[in-house]
Amino acid sequence: MRVIKAADHKRMPWKDGGGETVEIALAPAGAGLDDFDWRVSMARVDVDGPFSRFAGVDRTLAIVEGEGLTLSIDGRAPLTLTRASAPLSFPGDVATSATLVAGRVTDLNVMSRRGRFQHRVERLDLSASVEIHVDAALALLVCVTHGVRVAALGAEARLAPLDTLRVDELPGKLQVVAESGAARCYLILLNAV
Repeated sequence: MRVIKAADHKRMPWKDGGGETVEIALAPAGAGLDDFDWRVSMARVDVDGPFSRFAGVDRTLAIVEGEGLTLSIDGRAPLTLTRASAPLSFPGDVATSATLVAGRVTDLNVMSRRGRFQHRVERLDLSASVEIHVDAALALLVCVTHGVRVAALGAEARLAPLDTLRVDELPGKLQVVAESGAARCYLILLNAV
């Protein structure tokens, strides 16, 4: 288990230069936007506009702060994504644009390269201690609100808001405790194809 502190996230411009993203983790190490196998990031969206396209990439988006986005994804009816919505998966290489519902939002963005990796993202609203069964080769737990403690493989880690836990040798289950009695996290599961 390794904690990735929020202060250590890498800040970089969006692929289209229209904003800034905070890169949490990616593989392989040192990969760029055109050759990663998978990537986890957060972005602040201040204005309406198109998303950058990523050829051969599947992505999942979740709103972690703000009122939400109305997404127009080519081939689908427009839909509104809010903090209460389940994470939304869609192809990263189709035309997609977003309209802010009511001001700035921060989103969690998970991307994986088709043919190399597959990913799943689950929102976890915790009110006490919970045991999470993990069925993936790699897992990341992103803490969004309040703090949590995570125990696995005889070790324990504490996550403050916006910290991420990376677990490469999965124990099959993680024990997660919301320190203040409530917390929101996102569990990201990654498997090589």
